[in-house]
Amino acid sequence: MDFQTLRYSVDGRIATITLHRPERMNAINLAMPGEIAEAVDRANRDDAVHVIVLTGAGEGFCSGYDLKEFAEAAGERPGSQLAGASDPRPWDPMADFFGMHEYTQQFMSLWRSHKPTIASVHGPAVAGGSDIALCCDLVIMAEEAVIGYPPARVWGCPTTAMWVYRLGAERAKRMLFTGDLVDGREAARLGLVLEAVPRAQLDARVAAIAARIAAVPKNQLMMQKLMVNQAYDAMGLANTQRFATLFDGITRHSPEGMWFKRRAEEVGFKQAVRERDGGEPIAPDASRPLAQWPRREE
Repeated sequence: MDFQTLRYSVDGRIATITLHRPERMNAINLAMPGEIAEAVDRANRDDAVHVIVLTGAGEGFCSGYDLKEFAEAAGERPGSQLAGASDPRPWDPMADFFGMHEYTQQFMSLWRSHKPTIASVHGPAVAGGSDIALCCDLVIMAEEAVIGYPPARVWGCPTTAMWVYRLGAERAKRMLFTGDLVDGREAARLGLVLEAVPRAQLDARVAAIAARIAAVPKNQLMMQKLMVNQAYDAMGLANTQRFATLFDGITRHSPEGMWFKRRAEEVGFKQAVRERDGGEPIAPDASRPLAQWPRREE
């Protein structure tokens, strides 16, 4: 197929998938999740390929979902999360789940791939971009790059839920309670990524690890990966992702989520994001105080 949002190439035993929307920091549009899955499938069906490297064009790895048009369009349900088309109907949580679950499973093609996947993160991997990176088996970052999930502050829940499986409960809570970004050094210290190196050394380091893996027979790689991944399946990864995907839709339609949406309509998405991430209380008057809820009769 002809890819619109990425580039695919093979050099010897290594396939490279390059997210290619550099003018939008490789932001995720409607086509990208499916094209990632298609590219992974192509590599898995190529007997010459032993390992897959995922990277991004331009200055960023991936800046997350391309939500500017959606956030700034008027109404409760301006349309598909990524399309921004007008839709007068009220929000349907199951329709939302259907679409977001499909995107999540397409990202997870990197995790389910029979061949090892390596994310080479040279620039920001934020929000949905962090989901994509963390679906890879190994993540190697530039020390100067940043990763995080700022929508955890309002208007998002990471649908892949890979934070908890990589960091454990306490450190995952620290990242998702704050929505903070951390640089490559801190991400490696926390155990979120395999390692971090100076940006000038990143390509060479990723190439060296990919070449080392590529020397191993495909069946050996497949068995090791299936063995490790089944442990995460046994810990309930699929069910956790279902909860996370449902919650992601709810975050965009909670009182605070609707406040953030209205704020984006008023001042623009970028300014609303700056306010969300600035540290001041978010939507302090959006929720009904618990004291005002009627008490159940004793």
